[in-house]
Amino acid sequence: MSDQPDRWTRATVYPDMWLDPDDDPRNSEGVSPDGELATLQDFLTNYRLTLRMKCEGLDAEQLARRSVPPSTMSLLGLVRHLAEVERDWRNWITDGDPLPKLYGKRDADFDDVVAEQAAVDAAFADLAREQAATDAALAGHPDLGVRLGKDGVAVRELLVHRIDEYARHCGHADLLRECIDGRVGQ
Repeated sequence: MSDQPDRWTRATVYPDMWLDPDDDPRNSEGVSPDGELATLQDFLTNYRLTLRMKCEGLDAEQLARRSVPPSTMSLLGLVRHLAEVERDWRNWITDGDPLPKLYGKRDADFDDVVAEQAAVDAAFADLAREQAATDAALAGHPDLGVRLGKDGVAVRELLVHRIDEYARHCGHADLLRECIDGRVGQ
């Protein structure tokens, strides 16, 4: 038996894709969102969903599995990292004291990952909570040109930065998932 996972895909018509296009919850029929804000939010929503899809069907050990030494990257680490980043983005838009780190010291979101179901559940709960809190903080600022926080970060810049962060890490998630069970991204 080889250490290489067999290539696996649910797709029957499109063998190189993660899912058959008809089964992809990110694809929607009809017209694209109207306006810049709705478009940015749609992209962010789809990348968040992509990350969750990359983690679906894996157990705690698989989610915590590190990529290649010396990297500490894992799917579970990515979930924890994005929860931490969501929290930090709120620090950008406030004039108050920064929120404390969720996982402690620098890089603990990756370094301290453990293969336990309670840790997986906590990470996904952290991510959902932090996403909702950041979304709520920005909901009061529909004007993308408004500048917030001590550094005057534009709402547009923050939304684009969030999309960039999720997109980059979804690329990492593609590779991590392929190493685990051969499933590939689309």
